[in-house]
Amino acid sequence: MAARSIGSGTISFGLVSIPFKLFTATSPKSVSFNLLHHTCGGRLKQQMVCPAENVVVERADTVRGFEYARDQYVKFTDEELKAMEAARSGILELAQFVPASTVDFLYIEKTYFLGPDKGAERAYRLLAESLESAGRLAVGRFAQRGKDNLVLVRPYKKGLILHECFYADEVRSFDEIETGGTFEFKPIELELADKLIRQLDRDTFDPSQFRDTWADKVRQTVDEKIAGQEVTTAPEVPKTKIIDLLEALKRSVAHTEGKSETAPSEPPLVIKKGPKKAEPRAESEKTKKKGVAS
Repeated sequence: MAARSIGSGTISFGLVSIPFKLFTATSPKSVSFNLLHHTCGGRLKQQMVCPAENVVVERADTVRGFEYARDQYVKFTDEELKAMEAARSGILELAQFVPASTVDFLYIEKTYFLGPDKGAERAYRLLAESLESAGRLAVGRFAQRGKDNLVLVRPYKKGLILHECFYADEVRSFDEIETGGTFEFKPIELELADKLIRQLDRDTFDPSQFRDTWADKVRQTVDEKIAGQEVTTAPEVPKTKIIDLLEALKRSVAHTEGKSETAPSEPPLVIKKGPKKAEPRAESEKTKKKGVAS
């Protein structure tokens, strides 16, 4: 069944115009649940309640507000919000062409397929092949849902795809993250880490090798419940053993080679922070009494 277009527009750069059709590129399959009343099983409905007057408020009686200070709002009517929306010109204006290697995946928010509209096939293919041969992505702006979006257009399987991107001020700096300082590693540690990476190395990323096991388990349990079968819970996973980094690397390499001496039922390994394993503290009599009292 042919894909259905969800929109259209025109790619514009210089004096070139390429009409296109927009298609969704993904279809999430994650499972979801509804909230039910525990006693009767009826599906619950959400209501908006005004805490000041303690009354249920209908959607027709709501107005949007922007909180500029704590509990202080500026109100906006639908007409005011409509007037501020980006003009729906349908123009995807390409402003720059940049090396693909300089684009950080962190900025990508959503992905869409771009297909040529009627009569634009030749120009569409020319742009795709030119970007491919140059190793470039196109940077542009495209208005959707009233918002002026930062977008990337890149070649993909003899065609083009569009990425909606976060703006720079929407992405937090990684400098805020504590990475633990600087370390010096032993040559044997670097050698084993490199060997482990090479053992697990693949030529391509193939997501079809992985499945959403949580969703699979939910659907299986749903089928069992419908069929009236008793649902059993999985046994508790044994606590992990804590070993040092060098030992973890050695055993990981041995395991991937199929020569691990570890028993199949043994739990996974966890790297500890220090060189020695910390002994558990003995529980004081005071703590024990407190626990019993609680």
